[in-house]
Amino acid sequence: MKKITLLLCLIAGQLFAQNNEKPAYLIFQNGKPSSWSELLKAAAQSDLVFFGEFHNNPIHHWLQFELTKELHAMKNGNISLGAEMFEADNQLLLNEYLQGLIRERNFMDEMRLWSNYSTDYKPLVEFAKTNTLPFIATNVPRRYASAVNNGGFEALEKFQAQSMQYFPPIPIPYDSELPGYKAMREMMGMGGKPGASDNIAKAQALKDAAMGWFILQNLIPGKVFIHFNGAYHSDNYEGIIWYVKHYYSLSEKKPALKILTISGEEVEDMTQPPTENKADFMIVTPASMTKTH
Repeated sequence: MKKITLLLCLIAGQLFAQNNEKPAYLIFQNGKPSSWSELLKAAAQSDLVFFGEFHNNPIHHWLQFELTKELHAMKNGNISLGAEMFEADNQLLLNEYLQGLIRERNFMDEMRLWSNYSTDYKPLVEFAKTNTLPFIATNVPRRYASAVNNGGFEALEKFQAQSMQYFPPIPIPYDSELPGYKAMREMMGMGGKPGASDNIAKAQALKDAAMGWFILQNLIPGKVFIHFNGAYHSDNYEGIIWYVKHYYSLSEKKPALKILTISGEEVEDMTQPPTENKADFMIVTPASMTKTH
C-alpha cells in the first residue's frame, strides 16, 4: 500500500509540474507542434532563411544567435548573414569592422546603429567577425525611403548615379494589391486604395525591394543566407520575398530557390497554437515576456 501511495504521489507531482511549466517558447509548423531540431534541419536544407523577428522580443534574438551558431557548425561555415538593421551605404564600414581594420568605437559612432544593437544584434556581428562570415547590410538608406514617402518612387529619379548604387534599379516594381501594403494603407486611414496617399506603402516597398535586391546580389551557391528582419517584411511570403522572387525571375534560368520563413506570435495562453500561420515555422512566446527595449 505504501508503494502504491508513493507511486500515486509521484504521478500527481509530475502532472502538477507539467501543468505548471512555463515554456519560454514553442515551435509550430503548419499549425502543429514542432521542434527546434526540425526547424534547424529545414534551415540547413534551404538557400535562404528569413527570420522574421519582433524587434523587442528577447527569445527571437536569442534563437537568431542559436540558429546562426548551429547552422555554422552543420554547414561547415558555409553561411552568410544579412539584416534589415544595417543600411547599404554602411557596407564598407561594416566590412572594415568585420575585418578588424577599425576599432569598435569608430564602428559604433559611425554606423547608425539601432538603439537595441548592443543587446540584440551585436552578438550576431561579433559571431560573424570571429568566424570571418559575410554580413550584408541589406536595407535601403533611410534618406531614400524618406524621399519616396514624400514624393513617391519618382523622387528616386532625381538622385545622382552614385546614389543609385544603394537601391535597386528604377523603376521599382510595385504591386499595390499585396495584402501587406493594403493593410498598411488601411492602418494609416487610407482605405486600402492606392493613389497619391500610397507613398507610405511605397516607402515600405522600397525597403523590401532593396533587401531582396541586395540579398540576391550576395547569394552564394552552396551557402545558406540567413536574413534577419522585422516579421512584417517576410510574413505570408510577401514583402522581401515577393521582391526576391521577382528579381530572381529576371536573372538567367537557375534552380528554384529554397526559401524558409520563420515568424512569431505573442500569446496569453501558451497551451494554444498560433492563431495564424504566417510562416513555415511559427515561434510562440508568452505575451508577458520581458522586452529588450
